Order: sequence, then C-alpha cells, then structure tokens
Amino acid sequence: MKIAIMGFGTVGSGVKEVLELNREQVEKKGGDKIEIKYILARREHIPGVPDELITTDFSVIEKDPEVELVVEAIGGIHPAYEYIMSCLEKGKHVVSSNKAVVDACGSKLMRTAKEHNCNFYFEASVGGGIPVIRTLYHNYAGENVTEITGILNGTSNFILSKMKDEGSTFADTLKEAQRLGYAEKDPSADVDGFDTSRKTAILLSMSSGMRCRHEDIHTEGIREISDMDMAYAKQMDYHIRLLGSVETVEDKYFAYVAPIMVGKDDPLYFVNGVYNGIRIVGNCLGNTMLYGKGAGKLPTASAVVSDIIAAARHKNHFQGIGWSEKMIEIEPMGSNAFRYFLRIEGTAEGIQKELKSYFLDGGEALKPIVLKGRQDEFAIVSDILFEEDFLARLRGFEEETGRRVFHFIRMKGMTEE
Repeated sequence: MKIAIMGFGTVGSGVKEVLELNREQVEKKGGDKIEIKYILARREHIPGVPDELITTDFSVIEKDPEVELVVEAIGGIHPAYEYIMSCLEKGKHVVSSNKAVVDACGSKLMRTAKEHNCNFYFEASVGGGIPVIRTLYHNYAGENVTEITGILNGTSNFILSKMKDEGSTFADTLKEAQRLGYAEKDPSADVDGFDTSRKTAILLSMSSGMRCRHEDIHTEGIREISDMDMAYAKQMDYHIRLLGSVETVEDKYFAYVAPIMVGKDDPLYFVNGVYNGIRIVGNCLGNTMLYGKGAGKLPTASAVVSDIIAAARHKNHFQGIGWSEKMIEIEPMGSNAFRYFLRIEGTAEGIQKELKSYFLDGGEALKPIVLKGRQDEFAIVSDILFEEDFLARLRGFEEETGRRVFHFIRMKGMTEE
C-alpha cells in the first residue's frame, strides 16, 4: 500500500518515524506492506529525508493512481479540506489528525468517502494517542452513551496543575509552559478553550450521530483562574480542570467547555500535567476512563498509524465511521445544573440571611471559607442550581447586599444529579 504524507511537521514526521520503528507490527496487523511514496512539504530538501520522496506540488499526489492512502498533517481548514476532498473523490483513503477540519467539514468528507467507496479516518483529532474515536464507534457500539467528559487539552491542564502545585499565577505559569514548548507563542486556542471546544464537538457528533458545530458550544477558558482560586480549591481538596463535557438526557443534548472544580470521586481529579483523561458513561457500562498523552509527536503519530492499519484492512470498502449532516440542537448553558464556588467581597458578617436565601435553599448556611491571611473576601459553595437561576440570584444578591462576587467556578461531582 503506497501512501503520501501531506505536511512534515511534528505529526507528519512522527508518522514516518512510527512506520519505520514499528514496521513489522504495522505490516503484520495491516496485512500489507506500507510504503511512503511522497512527502508533501514546503521545501524541496529536508535533512534525513531522501529528496525523491519530497514534493512541493499536491497535484503529484492527487494524480498518482498508485497512492492509495494520504495522511493529512497540514493543520487548519484550508487548504487541508480541499486536499482531503480531492483525494477522497479519487478513491484514496485519507487519515487526518486535524480537529479543525473534522469539526468544520467532517460530515461532508465522510459522505464523499462513502460515495467513492473509501475511508476518512480521524482518530488522532481528539485525545492524541488515546483511542476514543474507535472506542466510541466499535467498542461501545451497543452502548447508549449518556455522557462524555474530558480533559482534552494538555497545555491548559499543565498550567492548572502547576498553579495548583506551586501556587503560581496564570501569567507566570503560561510563560513557563511557553518556555517548555507546551504552549504556543499565541496560546489562545489552548487557554481560551477553542481547542477543547472543537474536540468536544467531535465527541458529541460521534455519540449522537448528528453534526455539531463547536461555535454552538458554550466555551470558556482558564485566563480568569487565579492563584486565589487555586488556594481555595486546595483547602477544599478539589482540583480545577478545563473540561469539555457532553451529555444526553432523553432527546436533549447538553455541551459546554469551562473550568470546573472536581473532587476525588471523579477520576479526572487525578489527571495531571500534559496528560488527558476522558470519562465515558454508558447506560449499561457505567463509568469508564481513558487516560494518556493527548498530544505530542509519537503518541499522536501512533493514533494516525492505527488509522493507516484500519485503512489497509478495509481498503476495498467504506467502513462507515462518522455522523450525518443533520444539525444537532444544543440546550442553552442556563439549562445545566451545578454547585457553584463563589468568592465574595468582605466578610460573611451581617449577610447570612441573604447568603441562605440566594444560594442555600432549604439547607443550613455553610460555614464561610476564609483563606488564611485574606480578610477582604470569603467564599461559599452553593446548593445545586440551574445556571439560569443561579445567574439571576447572583445579580439579585449583589444588588441587595452591595457586595461584589469576585469570581465563581462551577463544581460538579459524579454522584450529583
């Protein structure tokens, strides 16, 4: 099976490395010899790569009938989408690690693959080396998946983990992440939640069988998480994680990306550093957890190579992974229910009644959390409230008491309804 690799950055070069390192296993499991015929690159000479493999002209790959499979590792939507579409229209299998193109154009590409009896695979688009796409489609094929919640961005998780462990600020930890190569010079895709949002949309599309746009998912990042928030979380024995979550309740779909406080009852509590974790809940299976490196050269390339093997096994027919082009309607963020951690201006003296009436329905007021050395604020944890109701109560509390709520963070436990 002759293949082409489009793009020779981190992922593309990693694919070549994995194919060479594990050649015997790949060919045994795929049932065919895998030969790289072309590498599409921006320059004509790459150290360590024979010049005869390199081309700067996509049409060479597009028009060569010997190329049966193309690995797309260019990134972004354009020209990746046009290249993938052209290859599929010519009956070439395509494997991609590109979450942006899968999120924006996945249903069109899968329809085109079906029409031309080839396959479009995208395991590495979510979770790097964690096999979540194949797990959902194959292993959980008979399962009614009711929830998928995950730490899907290693950069954000690294920053939050370091802030927790070292008590450092977001700005200082971001600089360290950039110095170590975990964060880009422009880190907005990671720290503002957009990367997680695209992956969350793909997971919801996989679990629902319908198309979901990441633009329709409520998305927040981690820039507003402070060392003070971390200190409170540590005192309560909680961790703050940037989570992408999708949930199905009867015929309604919920999805969001936001920083969430999680406790030890959730296995995501224990996922630290650049690692990813994805918790899947099924109606018969209950809770399961996938854990591993969600990015990086070889882990991501390993997932790409697993798709190459799948294509070799199914090279004469369309396998059918994916979702329809019917758009899914996501419930508004206000329909989600959480507990809420709130940092409030001043002390709790004189406003216990208001705290109870606005945030603690039908229960006793919690003893306010006061961080040592800080006398200008305190914190409480609310009852479980729907977000729309909570935001209305928050506005009413601030107006009635004249107290400012500095920050709030959602909290969600596995056992809460």
